[in-house]
Amino acid sequence: MIPADFQTVPLFKGLTTLEVEKFIKCTGTTFKSYPRGERILEAFAPNANIGIIVTGEAQILSLDWLGNETVGHSIDSGAIFGTVSAILGEDLIATSVRLTADSTVMWIPYRSLLIAGPLLGRIHGVVMKNLLEAFSNKNVLMMQKVELLSQKTLRERVILYLIQREKRQMPEWVKVPGRVQLAKELECNRSALTREIAQMQLKGLVEVDGRRMKLNKAKIS
Repeated sequence: MIPADFQTVPLFKGLTTLEVEKFIKCTGTTFKSYPRGERILEAFAPNANIGIIVTGEAQILSLDWLGNETVGHSIDSGAIFGTVSAILGEDLIATSVRLTADSTVMWIPYRSLLIAGPLLGRIHGVVMKNLLEAFSNKNVLMMQKVELLSQKTLRERVILYLIQREKRQMPEWVKVPGRVQLAKELECNRSALTREIAQMQLKGLVEVDGRRMKLNKAKIS
């Protein structure tokens, strides 16, 4: 069943409703709903589809050679995943995807995407352009992660994390994950993170409202 809000997916930017429906039909694209906590992609597992979060949130988890998992970054509505394993093969990919909220995911068969060009015409060109933009955005996220973890103090990591998310989400009040997940993303101890955020609140550096935070740039500068 096609969800009502599928048109909000960035991959379809520049297409009409009828064009999106034609793309879905010609490529055999499917939609599936999953509960929070479900792993929708496993490390080193066979994968023939490009996945897109239509609604919901997820974590990208990286697996090292000892079998330990670390949180790479969080993704939400519109994010694309599974591209590398779909294109290059499962043996190269040591990452998995775990949902952190009830989600609806769109699955596009990679092979169908390649051969659907003659049937789709302009639609295919628009989708491929949007797909390349999505790849570029993923590279930006990886560079931001490296920059984040290179910060010397936990406070600097928290500040930069909020700045990065504000640029992506636009409003000053940004949505952040729970403390456990946030600590994993910042690669720090959860208790230490909780103390640091409390100290930043006392000094007026941040405001916290549940799972939303606002950075007071005037105090920081």
